[in-house]
Formats: sequence, C-alpha cells, structure tokens
Amino acid sequence: MTLGFGLIGYGLWGQHHAQAILEAPGARLAAIACGTEAGAGRARQDWPEVPVSVGYQALLARADVDAVAVVVPNHLHAEVGVAALTAGKDVLLEKPMAVTPEECDRLLAAARRSGRVLTIGHELRLSAQWGRIKQMVDAGEIGDPLYVSIALFRFPYRPGSGGWRYAAGQVGSWIHEEPVHAFDSALWYLEAAGDPLSILAVGNSRGRDPGLYDNVSALLRFAGGRYALITQTLGGFEYHSTTEVVGSEGALRAWWSGALDRTLHPTFDLRVQRRGADAPEVVPVARSGEVFELREELAQVVTAFRERRPLVSGEEARKRVVLCCEAERSIREARELPLTFG
Repeated sequence: MTLGFGLIGYGLWGQHHAQAILEAPGARLAAIACGTEAGAGRARQDWPEVPVSVGYQALLARADVDAVAVVVPNHLHAEVGVAALTAGKDVLLEKPMAVTPEECDRLLAAARRSGRVLTIGHELRLSAQWGRIKQMVDAGEIGDPLYVSIALFRFPYRPGSGGWRYAAGQVGSWIHEEPVHAFDSALWYLEAAGDPLSILAVGNSRGRDPGLYDNVSALLRFAGGRYALITQTLGGFEYHSTTEVVGSEGALRAWWSGALDRTLHPTFDLRVQRRGADAPEVVPVARSGEVFELREELAQVVTAFRERRPLVSGEEARKRVVLCCEAERSIREARELPLTFG
C-alpha cells in the first residue's frame, strides 16, 4: 500500500522534503500546506498535480493523507505536530522536537492519546559516514568510548521565511538549530554510558539577541569520567564539520567539507585506528551529506510507519531539547548545571 504523505512547510528544507518523499519507495506526495501565499505559489509551480493550501487544517482533513512531514519554524513544531497527531496522522517532525521540554511533553501526550507514530528528524543517524561511526563504536572496534568531540565551522544561518531564525522567540535559540544534531550524535555514540550528568556551556555573539550565540561550546560529563565537547561557530565560512571519538583501545576521526551545507559534491573522510592496529585506515564511504541523509530518512520512515515504530523516538529527542535549553541557561548563569531529564 502506498503511503500518502502531507508536507507542512515549503521553505528551502521543505522543498528537499518534497523531493525525498517523491523518491521514497512506497510513498506519495498527497498534499502540501504552506504558511504564505508566496510559498503556495512556489509549491503549485513546482508540483502542479499536488493539492496546495495555505494553512495546514485542510491538509490534515484529507483522507488520502496517512502521514505528515512537518517542516516549519521551530516555535510551530509543537502546535502543528500535536494537531497532526490528533487528526490521526503519523508524524515525521523536523528537529528540534520543540523549543522547550514542556512542548515536547505535549507532543508525547498527543502521540499516546492518538496511538499514532511520532518520529523526530535527526537524520544524521542515517548517514553512511556519521552512522558508520556508531556501528564501529557499538562493535567495540575502538574499545570503550571515552571522549567525543564534534565541531562545526560554518557561515551564518540563513534567515528563513520572515527571518524566523533571527528571532529568539521563534527559533528558541541557535543552539536548537545545529548543536542539537551534535548533542544527538554525542549521546548516541556514548549511549552505553547512559545520560549525561552535567553540562557547562560558554558562548558569545556579535551583539545579537539573547540565545543567538555566534560561537558556543558545551561540555557534557558522563559517568566514569567520559565526556563530550560540542563546539559551533557561525562566524566562519563554507561548511566544515569534524567528529572524533576516542576509545580505550583505538580512535575514530571523520570530517566533511563543502561550500554549502546542502552541497551534493562535498569532500569527506572517515578513518579508524582499530584496537590492536599500529596505524589508522580509511573507511570507505560512498557519499555523505544532509540531502542524501534526508532521502534515506524518508525511505526508512515509510517502513517504520508501516511497522508502527519511530526511527528516533520523542523520548530520545526530548533529551536533546533539554540539553539545548540547559546549555543556554549555563551560558546565562556562567556555571555548570546538573542534568535531569524527567
């Protein structure tokens, strides 16, 4: 049976979602909902055979929409996600899950009441590069993982429709944008260590609103002395990311570089020095990049929805939102904070 997908949000990333839905085996783009007439005009031009509306209520009322991909500004994630679940749709919700833990709780409650599947779009887990790191860590190829470092050096964020990424009340904070991916990866790689125990963050900005930190670093402490260091700067150029995982008997290092974050022709590398080896070796990776990862995510979401399970659960994604909020509070209060996820 073909799964009818409704797409809510048609900005730059929403346009990529539409193409990924088209390419996903067993999926069909059934309807698109936009926030403005201008966005609806673009969608109608791009997809003349797909029903397009302004506002999402008409889309949620359609019987041919089985599932919904929600690709809207961060402050609307809870509102739209809850409405979609309540309407009886399975939901793929872009990261961050929401801008506060309380909004995450609303989404989780709506999923429980409706019996529908809620999965959160942490698509880096599906990367042939970043996902391969997790596979090698779990296979014990570097021994017990002790330390994770994830760094991003990039150009400033795009404003988004109506400039929402530069409005603290809509984006939540810039930590919610890309560092949330790094938090997810760090907790994923160190999953065997359990939840982090504390967070210490520092940041500064070029005179922007509170929460809009051009430069931010966060230290997560785990049991047994393990820790992760997350760093991002938006004062850089191009898009350059590195991930390092050091274990008790080996180490991994990966990097990815492109003129833009969504380039289809980046340069990248993944190397591992396995336990017992005298030198590192290159791990073959056919392709890597968020556009490819989004396509893989949509393909896997179709199967996951049919099997009534999430790819990344709301409970997991909520912890990442807690980290974003507590990192911002740590910067404001200039102190290390103990972490609780209840």
